Amino acid sequence: MILVTGGAGFIGANFVLDWLAQHDEPVLNLDKLTYAGNLESLATLKGDARHVFVQGDIGNSELVSGLLVQYQPRAVVNFAAESHVDRSIHGPEDFIQTNIVGTFRLLESVRAYWGSLGQTEQATFRFLHVSTDEVYGSLAPLAPAFTEQHRYEPNSPYSASKAASDHLVRAYHHTYGLPVLTTNCSNNYGPFHFPEKLIPLMIVNALAGKPLPVYGDGMQIRDWLFVKDHASAIRRVLADGKVGEVYNVGGWNEKPNVEIVHTICDLLDQLRPRSDGKSYKAQITFVKDRPGHDRRYAIDAGKLERELGWKPAETFDTGIRKTVQWYLDNPDWVAHVQSGAYRDWISTQYQ
Repeated sequence: MILVTGGAGFIGANFVLDWLAQHDEPVLNLDKLTYAGNLESLATLKGDARHVFVQGDIGNSELVSGLLVQYQPRAVVNFAAESHVDRSIHGPEDFIQTNIVGTFRLLESVRAYWGSLGQTEQATFRFLHVSTDEVYGSLAPLAPAFTEQHRYEPNSPYSASKAASDHLVRAYHHTYGLPVLTTNCSNNYGPFHFPEKLIPLMIVNALAGKPLPVYGDGMQIRDWLFVKDHASAIRRVLADGKVGEVYNVGGWNEKPNVEIVHTICDLLDQLRPRSDGKSYKAQITFVKDRPGHDRRYAIDAGKLERELGWKPAETFDTGIRKTVQWYLDNPDWVAHVQSGAYRDWISTQYQ
């Protein structure tokens, strides 16, 4: 069995679904079920004995320690995090508590559990920490993409909290010998994405006839990674990654935000045309840029390909088409996650 933390969130849920689609090793799924955690994303696993769900916080040391002793996982994959930059600007404390304090307490629980294992089990145990490219800061327009040797220069409360968690994971390996792996990924997109992030927000707003808010000039560049490709990369790192190493995971898809929005509009024009015959691009609205908005991220995933033979299966064109189609095919999922709290947030952020 493996323990997955944050396994009801966007990336975590996709990983759990992918894991159980590949083989039968059970998953113990621990998730706090904050606003972005959604058990509906795991509805196809209802009644599946391979999936054991527990609602709880990684910062609850008594709970985590008890689960480790009870289920004896051979690995922990840590997705649990607050992950939205805009929310971290408005309310950074939740990010400090979950991403730093929570990771520390999780590491302490795992260290104690790992120390109790036999020599063989200790040697094969892994703690895989899932992080972000945002810890590296912002790139100049023509600068080389981030490699694993790039210095940390986080620019938002979110990225600073994730950088701190990365440093804790590294320290627990070097100080205590805990067998850790760290992955730093670029922007994910795909099914089950909570509609506060760029791509699902554009799809949902477009279909609802609402404005498509684009920050500043829309020329902020990101590397885009289809979430199922990310899941396959994590499986690969967990299987054969070198203990103590960091692996960058990217999609080799650098694109400015406004181009992403145009692509979504073009796809919706084909797949679900507006009743008035106009393009969804008519709904694009440029809004005031957010504070400290990084201009460019780009991931060099060459190490992961060279050492572990991984590369993404999807191009951006194939991945974004699958994503738009998924949202068209799953209106009930979208409606259920759009609670009053979500509507209040969008109103505050993009007013």
